[in-house]
Amino acid sequence: MKHSAVLLALSAALPHVAAHGYLSQVVIDGVAYAGNEPNNYQGPSPIRLVSDISPVKGASNPDLFCGLSAQVAEVVAPANPGSNVTLQWSGGEGSKWPHNTGPLMTYMASCGSTTCDKFDSTDAQWFKIDQAGKKANDDSTWVQADIMKGDSYSLLLPDNLKPGDYLIRHEIIALHLAVSKGGAEFYPSCTQVRISGSGTGTPSDTVTFPGAYSDSDPGIFDPTVFDNDSTYVFPGPAISNLAATDGEITAPLGNTASFHSAESATATGKASTKASGASSTHVSSPSASAGTGGSGATPSAASSSSKAQCRLKASATASVYPRHYSRIMRRILHTSGI
Repeated sequence: MKHSAVLLALSAALPHVAAHGYLSQVVIDGVAYAGNEPNNYQGPSPIRLVSDISPVKGASNPDLFCGLSAQVAEVVAPANPGSNVTLQWSGGEGSKWPHNTGPLMTYMASCGSTTCDKFDSTDAQWFKIDQAGKKANDDSTWVQADIMKGDSYSLLLPDNLKPGDYLIRHEIIALHLAVSKGGAEFYPSCTQVRISGSGTGTPSDTVTFPGAYSDSDPGIFDPTVFDNDSTYVFPGPAISNLAATDGEITAPLGNTASFHSAESATATGKASTKASGASSTHVSSPSASAGTGGSGATPSAASSSSKAQCRLKASATASVYPRHYSRIMRRILHTSGI
């Protein structure tokens, strides 16, 4: 029976084998920054441009740090400890993200004494701040399946980050071919941000890319990935001490972020970025003040005063889960079984 399930899942994945994608937009505290399509530069962005929508193959591939032939970006976007970051993935030629199996993981790395628009990330020291696998209380559906529907993914930056320039490495690993060693598809992306504030936190454990993964790691080579009752093991390090809940360094159960569905927001008239009153700016447009040479992006006064609010998800099925919520609230909800 398990063999049949694997074959059926592989058959379902076949139409998407040649379909790939990229990080097309990042929203930081309500300010939206458009990314460039791979190998098609259109204007300044904090998202580093990659050369192709194809995946990085192989855990030792030198492109694993930021994506295929990733180039430094011109913009360093402003952010804060605890900022809300929303990430939108797209497929090639204007399509939606094509895959639904595998984890989403997010890392950060300091750009050190230089600015991120000049930082060579090949030697970056990365710490993990978030990961999402299968949905809570659901052994068969991955969080990535919501990305395939066109939803975005949101997370909170650690709330005690030391000021400075950082890269946010957000990654999708597509596992539809991971029943064979070397089959996993890596889609890493890097966004350049400048953290302000007075935080003092530094990560206790860091990794490099490549180096953090092996092609034989559980969660990368996964012969049981299509078995509904299988337990997924996240590759790479545990959640960093900076992002762990209540001081825990081990990874929390389930994902620690939320989703934004454009369709549900439109249907209810609530909770989209613009509907909530937050400013949305594409840095490729003339209205964006996005200096180069490490000066970073400067949002309008309205957008800089806009902070992510604690709002209910815009969905008819939404219950008690707020759209953006603190780590303490997540711990309370998780402990109480809500």
